[in-house]
Amino acid sequence: MNRESFASRLGFLLVSAGCAIGIGNVWKFPYITGQYGGGVFVLFYLLFLILMGIPVLTMELAVGRGSRQSAVKGYAALEPKGSKWHVHGWFCLVGCYLLMMYYTTVSGWMLNYFVKFLTGSFNGVAEDAVAGVFGGMLANTGEMAAYMAVTVLLGILVCSLGIQKGIEKITTVMMVCLLALIVLLAVHSLTLSGAAKGVRFYLLPDFSRAKAAGLGKVITAAMNQSFFTLSLGISSMEIFGSYMTKDFTLGGESIRICALDTFVALVAGLIIFPACFSYSVEPDAGPALIFITLPQVFNHMAGGQVWGTLFFLFMTFASLSTVIAVFENLIAMCIDCFGWDRRKSSVINLIVLLVGSLPCVFGYNIWSNVHLIGARDVLDSEDFIVSNLLLPTGALVFLLFCVTKWGWGFDKYLAEVNEGRGTKLSPALKPYFQFILPVLILVILIQGLL
Repeated sequence: MNRESFASRLGFLLVSAGCAIGIGNVWKFPYITGQYGGGVFVLFYLLFLILMGIPVLTMELAVGRGSRQSAVKGYAALEPKGSKWHVHGWFCLVGCYLLMMYYTTVSGWMLNYFVKFLTGSFNGVAEDAVAGVFGGMLANTGEMAAYMAVTVLLGILVCSLGIQKGIEKITTVMMVCLLALIVLLAVHSLTLSGAAKGVRFYLLPDFSRAKAAGLGKVITAAMNQSFFTLSLGISSMEIFGSYMTKDFTLGGESIRICALDTFVALVAGLIIFPACFSYSVEPDAGPALIFITLPQVFNHMAGGQVWGTLFFLFMTFASLSTVIAVFENLIAMCIDCFGWDRRKSSVINLIVLLVGSLPCVFGYNIWSNVHLIGARDVLDSEDFIVSNLLLPTGALVFLLFCVTKWGWGFDKYLAEVNEGRGTKLSPALKPYFQFILPVLILVILIQGLL
């Protein structure tokens, strides 16, 4: 069976960037930047993206393109005879299912808020009642389940149409709209009265603020965010490598994907911080920033309903692009490993994901007293396993597979990465990849588990 491929390079870049661009960029990045003092955090974030994010991204893409298979079969095609690297592929499959079991619910929240702003649900809502709207949504099992189900159905429907007719075509349109929306929203925020103060807080490094937050904490938070922003370690990027041509180097394509991902994260901050400072709202509000703080800001704004609607449409596109990308990985792995056709794989995954996402929905209402890992609720427990365990461990496995003699080996990996036109990686990076990069990922893993 011939492997499908992207119709264009732009399609590959936008779909791959769409996988990386998600709730982490536009929700987590701004509030973590706010909590850790602004500009200094951003500086370290960009540094670690170059030191860690881009190298590991090239490794996932290399395993995909070198094997033309999804993770399990990809490892099996490239590993030395008798070795067991392919076992990690099954952990990738579990990780993608677990990620989608809570990500679909949060994506449903974005869609829900888009509909709420579109229909004027926030019009005339008192500032102290905005939190109650979010609480009411979480308490309503039917509402939460319905928006989760719509998210799952949309994602599976797009993937069922195939790479070129479904994923590439629809994600490309969605990503172009996302980029246009984010620029429009940022330009609007920058015209607000207190915008300059917000931009200074966000982009001008102030080491006194960083010291107040704890410089060590700022550095490790930046390291974590730069690593997690690309969703590396559970093969969500590897699958797109398997659909790539050999025309361009993986180093160059990885830089472009990271640049798009970083552009969206940075511009999201240019929407949020000027707006917060203009309306005297604390920018370090944490996870409540999107669902409680920003609706209050939009309510104060002239034309707030329009800007709120556009913002949550942008958030919906950002989360849906990740959902579609990870769904494609799940569908492709089932096709490769179990011999199903795309239609059968889509239908089975639709059922599994609808049922598997219900515990996260129930975790905020009928199962609100259920705590799986310590005091964590269902969503936080699922997120802990994926973010703190499976992503860093998986990235370490991809890294060791690509750069050690017991795996694929550095020379074969480098040859695959450097095939095609564009930026080539130097063989001189071998000691860094073999001895320093594993330690950086181990720091993230140990810190996450502690």
